[in-house]
Amino acid sequence: MRQPLVIANWKMHGKGAFNQALVSDFLALLKEYRAACVLCPPTVYLGQVAQLLGSRDVMLGAQDCSHIDEGAYTGEVSAEMLRDCGCEWVIVGHSERRQYHQESDALLAAKLTRAQRAGLTPVLCVGETQEQREAGAAEHVVKAQLLGALSDLSDLKGLAIAYEPVWAIGTGLTATPEQAQDMHAFIRSVLREFDAANADALRILYGGSVKAGNAAELFAQTDIDGALVGGASLDAEAFAAIVSAA
Repeated sequence: MRQPLVIANWKMHGKGAFNQALVSDFLALLKEYRAACVLCPPTVYLGQVAQLLGSRDVMLGAQDCSHIDEGAYTGEVSAEMLRDCGCEWVIVGHSERRQYHQESDALLAAKLTRAQRAGLTPVLCVGETQEQREAGAAEHVVKAQLLGALSDLSDLKGLAIAYEPVWAIGTGLTATPEQAQDMHAFIRSVLREFDAANADALRILYGGSVKAGNAAELFAQTDIDGALVGGASLDAEAFAAIVSAA
């Protein structure tokens, strides 16, 4: 059985006092739960959040990593550096990185390799735009993103996938549970073709305006193993409710 996984993507939000209050409030609300939980603050706050989490079971993750190991690359942060800061997870290929930084599948393949080599578990994000869905190309787009980013890997061990329909990120729109399940099932079928031995154990998360009010219905679907949460992760009560629903 796949353990549910809920990841908080704070994006470019947070300051010292806000972070401290958010993490403290969240930990106070979190009691018995069976979902694995990861917090991904901005890179500059990884050290602070690591200290706030202390020995709690909540894990630390990063929002991105470099596709290179080290060198004269101003502004880059390597996977090894993230691991040294206490990270166990890293988000790779979020739609905002694809859109605003023109990240290609080849670049993401290199990031996955670097992350795994450093001992991080990468969460590969895939998803279609509204235009692509309306054109009937959603599955074609998602399959191409998956296979392109996985091209340098020999198996699916040490990996998670997040399906985030671009049209449902920060818009208030959410795929229906049935729409999300259909795409998650399709993703798992593609993964079985890639690595039949490990596809059924891999966790596939849903990301796209996940809230306390819709989380339980999404998590009840067969192939939805948790969530990549954006805006709601900045509210301790809302995020704790999502983790509890998982």
